[in-house]
Amino acid sequence: MKLSIPDLVACVTAVLYLGTNAKAFADVEDNTHYEHFVAHNKTWTCSADSHATPFNNQIRGVNLGGWLVLEPWITPSLFYQFLGGDENTTALDIYSFCEVLGPEEGNKQLRRHWDTWVTEDIIESLASSGAVNSLRLPVGDWMYKPYGPYIGCTDGALDYVDYLLDWAHSRGISVLIDIHGVKGSQNGFDNSGQCQGMEWTSQLNTEPAGLVTFEHWPIRSANWMGDFDRETTSYTNINYKQIQHALDTIQVIVDKYKNHPAVLGLEPVNEPWQFTPLKELKKFYWEGYLIVKNLAPYWKYIIHDSFRFDPETWGGFMRGCPDRALDTHIYQAWKNPAARTFFYEDACQQKQMIVTMEKAFGPIIVGEWSLATDNCAMWLNGFNDNLPGFPRLPCKYVECAKPYMGPEQPGTPLDPSKPIQGPYGTGMSGPIFGLCPVGRDWLKETHREDTSDWMRAPPEASNHQDASDEVMTNLARRKISTFSGYGHGFYFWNFRTELDEPDWSYMLALEKGWIPKGNLNDPNIVDACYKEDTGAYKCVARRGQLEINIQHSIKFTLNADYPGEDQQFVDDMHGEELYNLADKYFNEYWSKHRLVGATCDFGGMGFLEEYNKTFASDGFYDDDFYIPPSVDIGTKIIGFTLLGIIIGGMIGFCIAMRCNKRFHMKVRQSRVMRPYSNSRLFNSSFGGIENAYQDIPVSRGAVA
Repeated sequence: MKLSIPDLVACVTAVLYLGTNAKAFADVEDNTHYEHFVAHNKTWTCSADSHATPFNNQIRGVNLGGWLVLEPWITPSLFYQFLGGDENTTALDIYSFCEVLGPEEGNKQLRRHWDTWVTEDIIESLASSGAVNSLRLPVGDWMYKPYGPYIGCTDGALDYVDYLLDWAHSRGISVLIDIHGVKGSQNGFDNSGQCQGMEWTSQLNTEPAGLVTFEHWPIRSANWMGDFDRETTSYTNINYKQIQHALDTIQVIVDKYKNHPAVLGLEPVNEPWQFTPLKELKKFYWEGYLIVKNLAPYWKYIIHDSFRFDPETWGGFMRGCPDRALDTHIYQAWKNPAARTFFYEDACQQKQMIVTMEKAFGPIIVGEWSLATDNCAMWLNGFNDNLPGFPRLPCKYVECAKPYMGPEQPGTPLDPSKPIQGPYGTGMSGPIFGLCPVGRDWLKETHREDTSDWMRAPPEASNHQDASDEVMTNLARRKISTFSGYGHGFYFWNFRTELDEPDWSYMLALEKGWIPKGNLNDPNIVDACYKEDTGAYKCVARRGQLEINIQHSIKFTLNADYPGEDQQFVDDMHGEELYNLADKYFNEYWSKHRLVGATCDFGGMGFLEEYNKTFASDGFYDDDFYIPPSVDIGTKIIGFTLLGIIIGGMIGFCIAMRCNKRFHMKVRQSRVMRPYSNSRLFNSSFGGIENAYQDIPVSRGAVA
């Protein structure tokens, strides 16, 4: 047999591979051969997967956010010390936390925080709930390859990772290591470790003088991948050195934990923002995957969708590669205020996109979600900051929590005599006179036709009008049904919060009964979207809106479904006639397009109305969960009819035995009943022959 030079090279490569016990080897076609599959480096796909580790088990997990990567909104007590500060004394994230406090004081406070925010008792509580089988652990690249102000400040963090892995393993819980922050910031958020693209604007303040201010959201940036140009929303260059730093971090993590049985896998970077160059991101994901599979062949590799959850972006990427999954984050807290039915429908509607993405890419995991339907949580959008225009409605205030790490924490307790303090960001959020914003209550619905009680409701409902438990329970059931019933599972964000925010805290939601303990496959969850799936809602126009806005919304539906049709008739309609027309076209459009993501909003002109609403005796809408009937109505009618015949026959028999002597004697002397006619039970029930009729009175006028 004659060998070509490429064949000879491949043969020698294979021999060297076997002789050195390497985990993978490359051939002349630039394919990397692993034990269970082959990775094709030119196409970023795989083949020959032996399915050694099928992804058969649903993930039912929670995030351990705010622990190793600080987020001020989750643990505000750590950041109260920076209220009233200026450019040099204010921390907005863990990077500036270490920068302002220095390595010694920063590490002292962090160790106190690490000791108390996640404990073995908390992991035991989550495990004993019966509904958690995995934990998503956010970490920072600085923990494994320290740089800048992190040097010295975050010393000891890896010890706590070791503790957690051991706690989880002893309770049969897996851990997904999530690189939540990378050098240069992948999204500009505080959750990446460092806010990017912010500017201090204090020098521009003349009235009132002395205000300390900054701007972040309108000029946010992210410099992990390179230099970002805000005007073109593109990168002018690619920083390969920082990308390599992230790949080196992956290597360190794999080397350190490859043999720990608790590790489920790795997420190479969390939430790279939507402007991240897609080609470079996919290349990074691919190279990280090869690193993981070389030494940890059974780890899952979960990549974030970069806020681009669509089949055109991810369909076909890493096709055929084992153990990969796509992470998407689905929140409702940043949506416009709406009635509960909107959030119910929106939760159930996600299943269609999840199914589509499972088909186009593969396993889908909802790596972050919550029950929040508002943006009220203090500092949710940054320390003393907020997105422009947020929150959309007034928020409820509660007493700010006492510091979880103990009274020795600087900046605590809060001074209840002070109003909101600086520095001031783009929007407003912060403690006021010892009170902290946390959310809004849901009000019980009345007979109001446009279901707009939520718009007029105060942020805090009185006890007899508070429907938060009902709404949150129903919403949780729908979300769990969607995320676990159609994808590969989920991680709730977050396991807990310092403030009283059960819509963000899994542990508080469990305590309130919003999320059930134990089995998540009961009918209340599995069939939670029954109303939405069977068309129990219709999309109608909200009365009382400006007619011109209603007309524009109708024209939007016409342009979509009837392009080119004359629209003059819309302008000629007014009043209830116009609203009725809107009802027709809104519902038609929504019904046709809802499965591909359409909502019943139309710029606030539409809302979902439930057919055959039921109201309790107190006049409030009954929002209890509806379980679909297990049998059809015809079967029920037949069953009840037969039951009525049987019960009626039994009653008639008893009456005849007591009142008709001839019938009584016939029954007693029948072949079937003769063996029992003298028993104590028979005589006590129907009377003995000698006294069965002695209580029957003689009719007036009868002959004695």
